[in-house]
Amino acid sequence: MPPEPNDVRPYPALDEVDRAILTELAADGRLPNNALAERVGVAPSTCLTRTRVLRERGAIRGFHAEVDPAALGLPLQALVSVRLTAHERAAVDAFRARSVRLPGVVSVFHVAGAEDYVLHVRAASGDALRDFVLDHLAVDPVVQHTQTSLIFEQARGMG
Repeated sequence: MPPEPNDVRPYPALDEVDRAILTELAADGRLPNNALAERVGVAPSTCLTRTRVLRERGAIRGFHAEVDPAALGLPLQALVSVRLTAHERAAVDAFRARSVRLPGVVSVFHVAGAEDYVLHVRAASGDALRDFVLDHLAVDPVVQHTQTSLIFEQARGMG
């Protein structure tokens, strides 16, 4: 079972081959095992075993397709900063657990600074985004303040 997102795990046993596998998969998660094995210089069976172990240890968190949100009917994206009223572990953990299940939430970031969380949200329209904030965040008793920033453009980095 993969670790929880906030688990801090050292990876001291990763060698050059493991790191090469991770680097190649980060660049192209659809890379077939035979091609991956060739790129990192190991046999396909070795590559398959190492990839499975990396997944089990949580070094590989998953594979996904990057889909244009507009194709899903969700062309509007925003970052919603959230400041909590309480910072006890139970309240913070409960907010995180709730927020990742909210409709339209792509990612939840627990951050340092004036705000506690930043939610990456997709919505069908400005009205839908407003409704998301009012119906799910403004009514949450642990939410003290929200601030919404629209995303005009998103570009994926190499890291």
